[in-house]
Amino acid sequence: MNTEERNYYQLLDLNRDADAAEIEGAYQEMLAQHEQDDNRTHSDDFEHIRRAYEVLRDPKRRQWYDALLTEVSNPFAFDLQVSRRQLPILKEPQMVYLLAELRPAEESERKLLPLNLCLVIDRSTSMRGDRLQRVKNALELLLPQFSSGDMLSVVVFSDRAEVLLPPKPAGEQEESKYWIDRIEASGGTEIYQGLLSGVKQLHKVSLDDFNNQLILLTDGRTYGDEADCLRLAVDAASSNISIHAFGIGSDWDDKFLDALVAPSNGLVEYIDSAEKIVSSLQRRLRGLGDTYARQVSLDANWPKTTELQESFRLTPYAQQLQVSGDRIALGDVEGGGALSFLLAFSVKPQPIPTRVRIPLHISAELPGTGMQTAQEQLELSIMHDPPENDPPPDVIRAVRLFTLYHLHERAWQEVEAGKTAQAAERMRRLSTRLLEAGEPDLAYQADFEARQLGQTGKLSPLGHKALKYGTRALTRKTIQLGWDD
Repeated sequence: MNTEERNYYQLLDLNRDADAAEIEGAYQEMLAQHEQDDNRTHSDDFEHIRRAYEVLRDPKRRQWYDALLTEVSNPFAFDLQVSRRQLPILKEPQMVYLLAELRPAEESERKLLPLNLCLVIDRSTSMRGDRLQRVKNALELLLPQFSSGDMLSVVVFSDRAEVLLPPKPAGEQEESKYWIDRIEASGGTEIYQGLLSGVKQLHKVSLDDFNNQLILLTDGRTYGDEADCLRLAVDAASSNISIHAFGIGSDWDDKFLDALVAPSNGLVEYIDSAEKIVSSLQRRLRGLGDTYARQVSLDANWPKTTELQESFRLTPYAQQLQVSGDRIALGDVEGGGALSFLLAFSVKPQPIPTRVRIPLHISAELPGTGMQTAQEQLELSIMHDPPENDPPPDVIRAVRLFTLYHLHERAWQEVEAGKTAQAAERMRRLSTRLLEAGEPDLAYQADFEARQLGQTGKLSPLGHKALKYGTRALTRKTIQLGWDD
């Protein structure tokens, strides 16, 4: 690349967060190389390097340059679609749905950090047989697929934890067949022991230099150590460690695992049969190994004329989003794809024509670049007799899919509150919607659960998880592939 086409940090081979010593060191190294060049054939190029050094070594000039660089280099392609931009003057609040999609900008330079991955595997008695054997098969299959520079560690646990593989670079697990064969099922399930040991393994390398991920595989419930697990998850997230969980079968606690991954915006995936363990792990690792941006968050300071009612991430995997302080954590942009989310705003009544501006301020950490920001703004017009326009098809699809997920969640809340009749009716509605969406298996499951509620007053553990995570997966699949209305 011609030096005139590169920014000053690229010219000196520096990250955006480089300190003064790193800037000085990079320049002196390049100066020494230049002075050794007897022919001075690249003198023009070195003048660009010298100019970059003079700007970046001066704090005031660097601050000015950073501001300019941010203005001209947006790291994301930002696509916004809104259910309606022009609203009538009414005496009651009005709902507006915003569908936002973030992708890596076409001109952006991508730097992928190597993975620092720890697999934390439940080997309690309930994993005996096909489940544990499938996990062992998955390990043998996946180990050769890691990239050069990746670090891998493996912890197994029951009522205590054992480190089978301390952190080692990919390709250096020569004795993997031996320690995989050693995994035997026994004992109870104490997830905290496994998580604590897994986090310790991840901390054995420099976390700033890696994409740090912990994947928990379990088929059971932990007893008595839930609070310790959740505190550890918060600490791990603050150290830039993401936790993901795979629940095998139907006996694990979905509320607990959802809470466990929430601080780091991780994924919970339901594996209904042992045969799916390998494919599920492969899919998750493929996304984690291609992370463009981490810790993406949205500023939650909205104008007083609006109130956020719902926030829901659609891709790379569906999840209810929560406001924490003045931010909404959105997760990562991974797999070269999009991070998309749906926001539902209530616009308060306005007595006269006016404009409502909703700012969208995104911040994210880009590997090798540091924290970056992107900004967009949604403008709504409140007026007399606005034109009637249909909402964009993508927004309609997103709202429908969120509704499917929400119907099941509401039914589950009603079951827990003892309102079985309302829950059964909601399940029947969900069954109808799923059938209309072309999902007969999930529709049948919802109808079965509605009849189950009428007979026993309960949802089956298998049916609850199948519908909860099935509607989440449907959201991801339909957004990516399209859904004919």
